[in-house]
Amino acid sequence: MNEHRTGSSFETGAVSHAGRVRSHNEDNLVVRPEHGLWAVADGMGGHQNGAMASATVAESLSAVGQAASAAELLGRLERSVVEANAELRRKIREHDGATMGATLAVLLAHGRHFACVWCGDSRVYLVRGGQITQVTRDHTEAQDMIERGLLTIEEARTWPRRHVITRAIGVHDRPELDIDHGELEGGDVFVLCSDGLTDHVRDEEILRAAVSSGAQAACDALLALTLERGATDNVTVIVVRYHHDGGSEKTRWVPNMRQRRSDAP
Repeated sequence: MNEHRTGSSFETGAVSHAGRVRSHNEDNLVVRPEHGLWAVADGMGGHQNGAMASATVAESLSAVGQAASAAELLGRLERSVVEANAELRRKIREHDGATMGATLAVLLAHGRHFACVWCGDSRVYLVRGGQITQVTRDHTEAQDMIERGLLTIEEARTWPRRHVITRAIGVHDRPELDIDHGELEGGDVFVLCSDGLTDHVRDEEILRAAVSSGAQAACDALLALTLERGATDNVTVIVVRYHHDGGSEKTRWVPNMRQRRSDAP
């Protein structure tokens, strides 16, 4: 996917790959910078059901459209997730209770506000001031064990049940979403990804890629690193860099203020 800028505010790169082991890609992504929406959905339930589940979620999110405010954008997202969840529940019934669902990680941006919304173990990272922070919290048995002090982060990397998720779109009649939000700062970089990336690439390596190159080049570098290390799962990465050039918010000098200061005793 080609790197592009929209409204001189966001630079976006994206890539999705089946990996080196799986024959089908069950991941889907949504890139709508003109609407302030980016998302990664990772399907579960076997290659056919998983691909169907993530595509259902992605299709619903793609229709969110333009919002007049941050609150309206969040409301539109919530409705689209509820609709996708209902559609997946219907498909599960049609397939005699077949396992089907999708994790979801979303970045929303409106004006100077951002929100991260998620369900499952797809992640959103924020790179700011040379530091990387995982905004999302994995909805997995492994994360629960870490927080209870029963596993270390390093032990969780090889724990047999590390991929067992505790939330996903389509699994229950009512989807459960988490949210975090804040104010954008110039130079912020967000990295959205499926667990196919984080299985092979560490946070500090994501940071290095995010700060050393453009959005698309960062995606390509992270994919190459994942493939080099075996890419045992599908891998999807979106990198969003916020360029705050001021626009209408540039500093405005009040008439004569500079002169008054220079004339002051």
